[in-house]
Amino acid sequence: MTMCNLYSLRSGQKHIADSARAVRDLTGNLPPLPAIFLNRTAPVVREGADGHRELLMMRWGFPPPNIPGSKPRNPYLTNVRNTDSRYWQTYLKQPGHRCLVPATSFAEPDNNQGPKSVWTWFAQDDTRPLFFFAGIWREWEGDRGTKAAPDVGKHLVFSFLTTDASHDVAPVHSDATPVCLFTEDEREMWMNAPVELALTLQRPPARGALKVVAAGRKEDGL
Repeated sequence: MTMCNLYSLRSGQKHIADSARAVRDLTGNLPPLPAIFLNRTAPVVREGADGHRELLMMRWGFPPPNIPGSKPRNPYLTNVRNTDSRYWQTYLKQPGHRCLVPATSFAEPDNNQGPKSVWTWFAQDDTRPLFFFAGIWREWEGDRGTKAAPDVGKHLVFSFLTTDASHDVAPVHSDATPVCLFTEDEREMWMNAPVELALTLQRPPARGALKVVAAGRKEDGL
């Protein structure tokens, strides 16, 4: 079981770009995003074709591997846990396919409070400072829309790493926590280091790095 597929972003785009050393902002007018769900578009920082970082919109969720004779259980792979998988190694080994996914909080369903899950939001503190998930991205062509509104064509898609549940998250969600990059050194290591070094970042956040900041809603609206 992976982390829940829900996070938020409330930082301004200039702050995001500056924090990730992005020299181009291709997102247009980016409003606050109190709830980002799987298969939706969200801002991501990657290295552009000219070697300069850019902030642009991508769709959350890789396509599953195409295994002849089998039907994938999940239509979108939003999290990367088994980094030894050849499917993920294709992108992890190439720094140009790594990316930074900005966030200010993420949610997990708390199933310990009765028959209904209680959506529980985690951030660094109540002010929701900006941080980044360690992500990967790729190009993909196909339909990423809905039956009512198909979106057929070429897409940029992303996913991000998870790891063991941290001390702060485990009481709510004991299976996993996203790999959070809180410092500039961590972000630069993820974007530039050889894969063996970059993957040392796949570890739970330290005790006290995250706290519960909201509960009960499927958005972190402050």
